[in-house]
Amino acid sequence: MTSPASHTPPLTAPMILLMSLATGLAVASNYYAQPLLHTIGEQFSLSNAAAGGIVTTAQLSYAAGLMLLVPLGDMYERRGLIVLMTLLSSASLLVSAFAPNITVLMLGTALTGMLSVVAQILVPFAATLALPHERGKAVGTVMSGLLLGILLARTFAGVLADLGSWRTVYWVASLLMLAMSAVLWRVLPRHQSQAGLSYPRLLGSILRMFVDEPLFRARSILGALLFAAFSMLWTPLTFLLSSPPYSYNTTTIGLFGLAGAAGAFAANRFGRLADRGLANLATRVGLLLLLGSWGLMAFGQASVLALLAGILLQDLAIQGVHVTNTSCIYPLRPEARSRLTAGYMTSYFIGGASGSLVSSWLYSHFGWTGVVAAGAALGVITLAYGTLSPSARVPETALSPIRA
Repeated sequence: MTSPASHTPPLTAPMILLMSLATGLAVASNYYAQPLLHTIGEQFSLSNAAAGGIVTTAQLSYAAGLMLLVPLGDMYERRGLIVLMTLLSSASLLVSAFAPNITVLMLGTALTGMLSVVAQILVPFAATLALPHERGKAVGTVMSGLLLGILLARTFAGVLADLGSWRTVYWVASLLMLAMSAVLWRVLPRHQSQAGLSYPRLLGSILRMFVDEPLFRARSILGALLFAAFSMLWTPLTFLLSSPPYSYNTTTIGLFGLAGAAGAFAANRFGRLADRGLANLATRVGLLLLLGSWGLMAFGQASVLALLAGILLQDLAIQGVHVTNTSCIYPLRPEARSRLTAGYMTSYFIGGASGSLVSSWLYSHFGWTGVVAAGAALGVITLAYGTLSPSARVPETALSPIRA
């Protein structure tokens, strides 16, 4: 009997562009607060560490959504699920826009974080629709949208906050998500997944894959280390740039996202390396670049050029290895790509939340020097694990299936 999935139309160029835009817009919802931490902290009389808790809340709720909501992509019709979550995300942004106090803002942040994982349903959907020999490229393109969303969210939020207020950011974001839900409903094809599992068994199967698939487990740990490094930079960066000698406003702070956005364009190239069976090489190159980025950022308090170069290099490295990771794990269980994404990205954002929490504390107690020292130490650990752990390396016999 022919499955419904076999009648799904292939991934077209306009469709992958839309999925990339939707992924970026969805994940951006979780990052608008970062350049606004100083402003929000002043309005609600928060310390830097307490304001940094907004980012930690966003990332922990995203991790919860990854584990609880993303597996539904292997259970329900994907277009309907994506559109529903996009609509609900639009509503949750309004909670933050209306927030009269920090408690309600945290609630809105948590709801938005959970629902913005719709981005991680779009990524495996693109992998499913893509032709096998173009899967790495397709994933890389959609992941470019994801990183651009994370980084340009800062620019977008900084400019809008100066034009209006920090609440203006959430109003406009809500309207954009509402419009995107209508476009997704019209353009995306219907696709009924055939997992054949109950919801509890679906969740349990994710844990089982961590046990049964060493490569999946190792690449998830590597992802957690990567995003911990990412958050160790971006969470305290707002405090650095809003303080002397820089004393930048929110618009200028937001513009720093443009430097990191250049790294998003590495995604396609790293995805193509994985398609060619060069995933291990791509991983080594990316992790060496990550370590080198902290050397540049050591001069960040005195030189804005060194800071910008370090940001660009770090985002290029993190995005490149992230795309390589996903290209490595998707061939392991083609019928369970949403669950693979859920497990991997849950690890990813637990790492991110840990990085935010630690870096806020480090900045409060040891300043930028403490943040850079910890980031460099984490870079060494990540490089050692990614290059020396046998489980993290893709076996030679598995390189051809990545292409196919």
